[in-house]
Amino acid sequence: MRLLNTNLINNKDPGDAVKLEEFSGSQLPPYAILSHTWCKDEDEVTFQEITASTGPAYGKAGFSKIRGCCVKAAEDGYQYVWIDTCCIDKTSSAELSEAINSMYRWYQQAEICYAYLSDIESAERNSPFWEATNFKNSKWFTRGWTLQELIAPRSVEFYASNWDDLGTKSSRRDEISKITGIDVRILDGDDPAICNVAERLSWAASRKTKRIEDAAYCLLGLFQVHMPLLYGEGENALIRLQEEILKTTEDYTLLARRAENTVHGFTNPNALASDLSAYKKPRTYNWAYSDLVLAPHTWTDAALRRNSMPING
Repeated sequence: MRLLNTNLINNKDPGDAVKLEEFSGSQLPPYAILSHTWCKDEDEVTFQEITASTGPAYGKAGFSKIRGCCVKAAEDGYQYVWIDTCCIDKTSSAELSEAINSMYRWYQQAEICYAYLSDIESAERNSPFWEATNFKNSKWFTRGWTLQELIAPRSVEFYASNWDDLGTKSSRRDEISKITGIDVRILDGDDPAICNVAERLSWAASRKTKRIEDAAYCLLGLFQVHMPLLYGEGENALIRLQEEILKTTEDYTLLARRAENTVHGFTNPNALASDLSAYKKPRTYNWAYSDLVLAPHTWTDAALRRNSMPING
């Protein structure tokens, strides 16, 4: 795992290379970690650019985000930070696969996570309504990868684009639960596995990723499964994720989803979902995924029941 030294990046001269330091196992020092939504790909600072001797990255929009994170971490007493844009060599498919399969754990092990909401300019408030509206409408809550970045860390602090304080996961727990649908117990630090599979999938049902496959890959840690990355496989990535989940649990709530229409207008005949939107519960339903349980002694036919009554649609 590579980490940025906050002292090196905060005190360096333009044109100097930034030295990323590599750690493993028990050598891993305390570190802060950044959660954010990406700019345009060409505006983000890559691993190659952050270590380049000519320092071409310093004029990029993404570099101010990196420096701001390092400044904040140093103020909080952390010498190291991890940032996905520049701490992973994405030209190496093997390294990218290892990183994505390890990412939930990396966020979990971080001392603190800074959630950078780039579309909120400052914390100055004209009214509580204005502030709450901007917070809940932030695109940070719509992205696939930020789901695990909200759940995994012990401590999450929210910041506006100018690094004004917007509160914490703890202080805004009930509000975040309403925005995301995530059980408040999970936001308090309980294991996500206390919620059934369908409920956990529903948390991702309205989220988006740039690449189709990432809709599945960003959920690996949430279900504690591992699988190789095959960019180009499209929606099959989600099928493989569900197959891996079924290998680890007899929780067949995974099958309790809405019917899907294919691109040709036909209903998807497969038992496994091809799109996470199938777990988006219509408001007209009078039950919630959290109500679903497996009826006892029925693992062979996976009889799903709600409050002891069969689900009728």
